[in-house]
Amino acid sequence: MALFYELCFLLFIIVFLPNTALSQITNNITVGTTLTATDNSSPWLSPSTEFAFGFRKLENQNNLFLLSIWYANIPDKTVVWYATTINSSAIVPRGSRVSLTADRGLVLVDPQGKEIWSSEIVRGDASHAIMEDKGNFVIFGSNKIWESFDHPSDTLLPGQSLNRGEGVSSRWRENVFSKGRFEMRLQQDGNLVLYSVNLPTDNANNPYYASDTDDTSNSTTAGTRLVFNETGNLYVLRANNERLSLASENMVSARDNYIRATLDFDGLFTQYYHPKTSNGDGKWIVLRSIPENICYNPVVPGVGVCGYNSICTLNEDSRPTCQCPRKYSFIDPNDEYGSCKPDFIQGCAEDELTPDIEDLYDVEELRNVDWPLSDYVALKPFNGDDCRDSCLKDCLCAVAISRDGSCWKKKLPLSNGKVDQSLNSRVFIKVRKDNISITVPRIPYVKQEKRKNQDSSIRVGAALLGTSAFVNILLTATICAGVFFIRKKKSLRSKKISSPKNIPDFNLRSFAYQELEEATKVFSEELGRGAFGTVYKGMLDMDSSVIVIAVKKLNFVVPETEKEFKNEVNAIAQTHHKNLVRLLGYCNDGQNRLLVYEYLQNGTLAKFAFGNLKPNWKQRAGIALDIAKGLLYLHEECNTQIIHCDIKPQNILLDEYNNAKISDFGLAKLLMMNQSQTNTAIRGTKGYVAPEWFRNMSITSKVDVYSFGVVLLEIVCCRKNCDMEIGEEKKEILTDWAYDCFTEGSLDMLVDYEVDALNDRKKLESYVKVSMWCIQENPSVRPNMRKVVQMLEGVVEVDYPPCPLPYSMTTA
Repeated sequence: MALFYELCFLLFIIVFLPNTALSQITNNITVGTTLTATDNSSPWLSPSTEFAFGFRKLENQNNLFLLSIWYANIPDKTVVWYATTINSSAIVPRGSRVSLTADRGLVLVDPQGKEIWSSEIVRGDASHAIMEDKGNFVIFGSNKIWESFDHPSDTLLPGQSLNRGEGVSSRWRENVFSKGRFEMRLQQDGNLVLYSVNLPTDNANNPYYASDTDDTSNSTTAGTRLVFNETGNLYVLRANNERLSLASENMVSARDNYIRATLDFDGLFTQYYHPKTSNGDGKWIVLRSIPENICYNPVVPGVGVCGYNSICTLNEDSRPTCQCPRKYSFIDPNDEYGSCKPDFIQGCAEDELTPDIEDLYDVEELRNVDWPLSDYVALKPFNGDDCRDSCLKDCLCAVAISRDGSCWKKKLPLSNGKVDQSLNSRVFIKVRKDNISITVPRIPYVKQEKRKNQDSSIRVGAALLGTSAFVNILLTATICAGVFFIRKKKSLRSKKISSPKNIPDFNLRSFAYQELEEATKVFSEELGRGAFGTVYKGMLDMDSSVIVIAVKKLNFVVPETEKEFKNEVNAIAQTHHKNLVRLLGYCNDGQNRLLVYEYLQNGTLAKFAFGNLKPNWKQRAGIALDIAKGLLYLHEECNTQIIHCDIKPQNILLDEYNNAKISDFGLAKLLMMNQSQTNTAIRGTKGYVAPEWFRNMSITSKVDVYSFGVVLLEIVCCRKNCDMEIGEEKKEILTDWAYDCFTEGSLDMLVDYEVDALNDRKKLESYVKVSMWCIQENPSVRPNMRKVVQMLEGVVEVDYPPCPLPYSMTTA
């Protein structure tokens, strides 16, 4: 037996110790090694421990992580590389895992095992990987087969270079690791350029910086590579081996300092250094930034470093700062680089109702400010006072600039605003003397149609107003859409069922009626029914996979609206957001009109919230935030603003993880194209319909805010807004009873003494207050959806709401 133990010990020495020693020297990461996004996850360190690869938990975000490489030995752990997932975000949830695999290299999956990023090695199989001391993560087979230096995010490190056609992208904000608005690229002609991008596309604007190393005049002096060598020198290497230096004249030692070059979120390509012996007190120090003044750089189309209607200036450390003119404010109060909006209503429709324009407007005068791309007319010769008066009386004019005997009048939005002391100009900004808005009737779907005469929009509004009493009834059929992952089944001929995230990324598809008839087995499995149509479940064969679909068969058939039908369907299809049900295609085949959606397996919010089992508080709070974010996208972030007009639990669908998605958006316009005109006034019990629908008032996105407020209360309380069978006086209408409970401090009664909700009392109280702000009778008092999202997230404090129905508003 003793001999046996001795042999085992000897075997351990021979087999394991050499591998252990090798691991300590080279820090090899073997195939099959995995890291998980948790609080105590240990990263893969470089031999010197200066760089780490792994999951970094985001600041102030307990459950969000970043798969990244960072400096491990400095206090702020500066990130120099991060993986951008398939949804253009770098953020992953707690429980995500990254593994080193033989065939694909690094593979990142979410907590449910869905792949969201991989290194996609293309040559050979991986054997091991190393986190190098220079900050490069390398995967080896027979040789190097993938390295992070070849796939930079926003930072270059000494020893790294860019070839022609390669570049880096900025992040959205300093601590927001999604794709930003700026890119740096060494073009195929050898010119190194910085430019802004028109998100969400990749369409680039003209460069605001160029190295002028292109091959248009002399191919021997054209740039071939951007080099950041080991000593910290940064230069464009020309074809004739000459160098165009981009580094500061004051070089620092790469031995004693960490050095990096980053395309920052504000558009500056900056070279930094950080002393290695800072003892935890050091900050990154700027060596040089390109361009030197991003506010003054050549004017190019598109928004600059600052958003629309803002003014760019440089602070003491030469970084750009953005300000709004007086009586303008940031659209997002938390985004100091965003766009500004006027805090008043301005426009020809409002001005024409006022006999004396000077009673409405005043002029704020500034000096040496310009928005060079926003001119619509130039008047000359024109002195400053005449320029001021001309803008004041022109309903199109927002700003006028007087300089050198000329007057440039500008209209909103104003782009590329800057302060330039060399202009010697007077700047006149027209502002309202008060914030009162004069409303005129508008179509709820903001995409405006051409009008045959001046009254057509009013007629359409009247038709919509007359029929909107039926909207809540007619649209109760939910488009049950979504696609979910199912394991292989024999009934599907062993084909893979794609999950919603794995639906093939095809453009909006036009289906033949027979094709959808076969997919739904002749419309045999009904999911829901309403006056406008019936929804059926189907299976669609897509190459090597089968996806589950929801097909909505519309009831109306009017041949002369074929063109309008296609236009509106295309408008709906251009919306892309994780909290919107995805439209996959349509059928416009003869008399048949159908819409094809993704299928969501957990059904409607109504089924979820009003069932026999009460969902937990955390789930409900998340669903409310999902809905708010979806509405924010429809109102402010998609190409064409869409007002939903029918937000209610039946039009909110839940996927397999109970993430909420809004359905039927855009149908308020599509399904009412052929309604007859009527002057019938809206009457009935309060539900989800905003008071504007009952009056001759402008219909704006605030009608959705009102409906969301009602739905938010229903989610909080898990009961319908109107419940005449509840059997207790004053409780039949939830919105009224909820305000009484709130003012009396009886939130425990409102949530039926639910322990989880009461343990999270701060959020509960916040959500109730947000709902009260949303259902204010006066639409101008309601917040917009951006403000709603910020309040729900706790970013903005929620003030004490007034009574939602303080008075009965007079009709226009």
